[in-house]
Amino acid sequence: MRALICRQWGGIDDLAVGEAPIPTPAADELLIRVKATAVNYADSIMVAGRYQTKPELPFSPGLETAGVVAACGADVKNFKPGDKVMAIVPYGGLAEFAVAPAAESYLIPEGMSFTEAGAFPVAYISSHVAIRWQGRLEAGETLLVLGAAGGVGLTAVEIGKAMGARVIAAASTAQKRAVAEAHGADATIDYTTGKLTERVMALTDGKGADVCFDPVGGALFDSALSSLGWGGRIVLVGFVGGVPQIPANRLLVKHRAALGSSLRYFRWHAPDKLARSVDELFGWYREGRLKPLVTHRLPLARSVEAIRLLTERRAHGKVVVEMEDA
Repeated sequence: MRALICRQWGGIDDLAVGEAPIPTPAADELLIRVKATAVNYADSIMVAGRYQTKPELPFSPGLETAGVVAACGADVKNFKPGDKVMAIVPYGGLAEFAVAPAAESYLIPEGMSFTEAGAFPVAYISSHVAIRWQGRLEAGETLLVLGAAGGVGLTAVEIGKAMGARVIAAASTAQKRAVAEAHGADATIDYTTGKLTERVMALTDGKGADVCFDPVGGALFDSALSSLGWGGRIVLVGFVGGVPQIPANRLLVKHRAALGSSLRYFRWHAPDKLARSVDELFGWYREGRLKPLVTHRLPLARSVEAIRLLTERRAHGKVVVEMEDA
């Protein structure tokens, strides 16, 4: 099979498409003939050898995928060859075949394309877990979303609206803010002006946001924390802007909470809640309340370019690599 292959730790330019053996599924795994795989910022971290998972070399990056079940492991009972599925994978999605844990594979909802399905699991499930279980967002509350037009941020905007919240979307360009608005944001903020806190306070009549969804971190974290009202919760889901330092005194005096949310670990420790998240997301999709945005579709041969679109922050929505026979 053809695959994007990482042979040594380094930058994404060291990756190359080549031939690799078709993997064999373990007893609790599926072998998927891949149709579409979204790239994620974490792919670049993994090939650099700095991700939580460090696969044996050589390997293929790719943390989510969608396609057709080609074979099932001996212990798999709830899938069969020919099923159309999406899956969260530890790595290996950027290949013509991938193995996925059956427990983290899902039948694709009626009406969802392979391209949408390949872009669905990581972003939507990560955002739902963060907002529902960590942020504990309630209907009528205000959700502030940073990086609101990114692959993860945009899903947070849609999920916040589906949960009945007022959503304030913060993004760096007018185009990105328009995208967030088109996906349901009630108000938008240009966070490059240095006035994030002032704008949030103005939009909430001085009350502040109840929950902040933060996939950015870095220097923006301080302003986002100040944007929270009494009892506010900031949920950290990524650090593309750097890892912030959290001032504990500012949590105490405003009864605030700073929480982390990682789908990778959540799915191991809380599988029942994960299943409830997926059920709710699929229900919202069927109702037309979630509209996955894929802004770039590239063939496997251009996988490095696909990842670079994310690392250089030139993409909004999701970037998907499609197999040529999809």
